[in-house]
Amino acid sequence: MFEARLQMNGSLLRRAWAALGAYPELTKIRLTSLVVATTAVGFVMAAAAHRHLALLIPTLLGTTLACAGAMALNQYLEAARDARMRRTMRRPVPSGVITPGHALVFGLVVVAAGLGLLAAFVNVLTAILGLTVVLVYTLVYTPLKSRSPLCTLAGAVCGAIPPMMGWTATGAELGFGAWLLAGVLFLWQIPHFLALAWLYRADYARGGFRMLPLVDASGRATGRMTVLYSLALLPVGVLAALGGITRWRFAVVAVALGCCLLVLSSLLALRRTDAVARRLFIATLAYLPLLLGAMVADRLPPAVNLAVAMLAPGR
Repeated sequence: MFEARLQMNGSLLRRAWAALGAYPELTKIRLTSLVVATTAVGFVMAAAAHRHLALLIPTLLGTTLACAGAMALNQYLEAARDARMRRTMRRPVPSGVITPGHALVFGLVVVAAGLGLLAAFVNVLTAILGLTVVLVYTLVYTPLKSRSPLCTLAGAVCGAIPPMMGWTATGAELGFGAWLLAGVLFLWQIPHFLALAWLYRADYARGGFRMLPLVDASGRATGRMTVLYSLALLPVGVLAALGGITRWRFAVVAVALGCCLLVLSSLLALRRTDAVARRLFIATLAYLPLLLGAMVADRLPPAVNLAVAMLAPGR
């Protein structure tokens, strides 16, 4: 009897530990981290950032919770399709580590906590933008994935809003800089995701998703879209400099990075092989942090200097 109870307790502990370890996957921790990072970039790039540094922590925490909850809701909604795909079948819900009901309740509670935090400690506009991301991601993007290749554009809208949230968290209005950052994230996601969808087109087909590479058997339209959106990223640095958001040295870096992305996109349009798509996908992973890092590096020194000056004795 005692041994049976020990075995039962051990089994419960193992299951609890497995469930606890599944939360990073349930909340898609890498994607959530990217969203939070772009939110931080928006905060830093806002002209008023140096006057509102105390708001950075609640902004990032609220964004993290809202995004993590949305990811859990996405996995609740897509559990059956995830179970049919090799790259997703081991996720917590389809694998049975976390029940669908638990994922639903967890997602709703965490989203509410994140949006509540943003509304209470940051501002209402930032909370509204966060709510927009959650609604579009769960009610538009997720169901659209099984219906139309336009889902990629809906998903890109979700990824474009977080830097705007960082921007408005400082109290700044949604001006040119906020829209430019949103445009960068929107445009970047198209070649990034299309390259991924090309690599996993057979898996997406098993899941019943209708990504562009699945309805575009030849790959011509997929290649053209990657070139078009990569081309649209080329003037980003020039526009940032002309708008007074960065200096011209950033424009040089942005154009150089954009040219590299455009070359690899053009190769995919010409060859349409998995090897080329993989190189483009890796290039998009490098492009975004390098571009945003260069942008922040160009902006950060004066912001830091202003913050230090405000804290100096006699001020």
